Order: sequence, then C-alpha cells, then structure tokens
Amino acid sequence: MLAEELKASDVGLEFLTGELKGSHDPSGIVFTVLAAMSGMEREYIRDRTLEGHESARKRGKTIGGAGVTDESMLSMALHLRSQERSLRDIAKRLVITTGAKKGRHPSPATVMRMLREHDEQAATAASA
Repeated sequence: MLAEELKASDVGLEFLTGELKGSHDPSGIVFTVLAAMSGMEREYIRDRTLEGHESARKRGKTIGGAGVTDESMLSMALHLRSQERSLRDIAKRLVITTGAKKGRHPSPATVMRMLREHDEQAATAASA
C-alpha cells in the first residue's frame, strides 16, 4: 500500500553511481529490499542502545544529564498520578529546585522515569 502511495506521488529511488545506477520504482524489489534493510538496521540500533542503557543502569550510571528529581518532586508526582493526571500535566505542575535547570519544569519522560523507578523499587521491597 505504501509503495502504491509513493508511486502515485511520483516518489522513487534513484542511484547516481554504482551498479544500481538509475531510477527504481517504489514497488520494485530494490526499493523493497533497501526499505527492509533500513528497518532492520533501525531495530538493531534501538536494541543495542537499550542494552547499553540497561548495562549502564546496572553499573549505577545515570543516562542523560544530571538528575533533577528529588523526594518532594516524587511525592507531588505520586499525588498527581493518584488523581489520574497525564504525564504532561504532571510535568507542567512540577518545578526543578536545583542545578542549571532550577525553576524549569521536568520533561514528561523524566517524570515517567522517576515514577517507573519508584514503582520498581516498591515492587522489589514488596517481594522481599
């Protein structure tokens, strides 16, 4: 279906040099093979990146910049989550209190990570 949409929009694949020099139809085999390889490469990079992040976490390293969360921020985030607020809404209501980002709001991803780590710690404590 995507190939047909690309063809209808006059989108194609053109190699300027090499053995495959010339224009190729989006529904053709060359286009399909390269698209599949691109998808596989993207998944491979994603998997390796996630493995690297997990390995770093196990070694006690933090991913990204300096930590901006604290206990009071976690407490407020848990309170807002109990009110079934969205991550974006929670992030808008929190304020970073230290560091270079003091006075700014954390990203929804930071809030999600903070809450996930809290939930994981609570689950570990409950099972012990």
